Amino acid sequence: MILIDGKKAAAELRAELKQEVTELREKHNKVPGLTVILIGDLTPSQIYVRNKEKSANEVGLKSEVIKYPESVEEKTVLDKIKELNSDETVSGILVQLPLPKHINKQKVIETIDPSKDVDGFHPMNVGNLSSGYESSVPCTPLGCYLLIKKFEPNLNGKKAVVVGRSNLNGKPMTQLLLKENCTVTITHSKTKDLKAECLEADIIVAAVGIPELVRGDWVKKDAIVIDVGINKTDKGIVGDVHFDEVSKNAKAITPVPGGVGPMTIACLLKNTIDCFKRSQI
Repeated sequence: MILIDGKKAAAELRAELKQEVTELREKHNKVPGLTVILIGDLTPSQIYVRNKEKSANEVGLKSEVIKYPESVEEKTVLDKIKELNSDETVSGILVQLPLPKHINKQKVIETIDPSKDVDGFHPMNVGNLSSGYESSVPCTPLGCYLLIKKFEPNLNGKKAVVVGRSNLNGKPMTQLLLKENCTVTITHSKTKDLKAECLEADIIVAAVGIPELVRGDWVKKDAIVIDVGINKTDKGIVGDVHFDEVSKNAKAITPVPGGVGPMTIACLLKNTIDCFKRSQI
């Protein structure tokens, strides 16, 4: 069994991106800029944003965090997004989720200029991805995809099972695997015989938010297992995959933590740079 080291892969990707930013600075005399809007004081959101800022600075991006109190009016946030849309120094805009209840998430997402939508959540990017056109891809599935490709460059004809159908992970993951000529089954917590579906898979991507749902006897020998889950339990943070059991069968598996997580932030930087490059054409 091979442990797919997300930290190492993310460090390698950041090193490539740092080099790319240096080249872009020489060519265009400016660097990509990432602006993050953080509303309220949720600890996980603050940690995520801090990590994003640190990584952005590490690769040489121009990084800015705009903080609002939880009580901020929706109009204030939407006006700020519109201002950033027309700011040429800003290549990527990210509004950290979750949002306070009085702010409409869909309205926020749709206000971001699709060409600066580094989260890949705007309906135009979602549509472009599913149509096979150029688009920003949500960072977590993009990270999963790059980890799979690093380990298995040729996915032609592979059978993939995606556990979870969220807009954030399951659906975009399915599109990325289809693009690689995989045969993809998208499953979820209501699927009748989930175990039988998983046993067919060469690749399993678990992103359903149920602690240790995927068991050892659900996975065939030589499967690649990508665990997107981050669940707090009595025994600490665990994924959606029962790591100890599944690692006995799988050909390769991502740990939790240290698997998909680091790649998500590295892919945010990649998306910011890609948005910048498209804006220069």
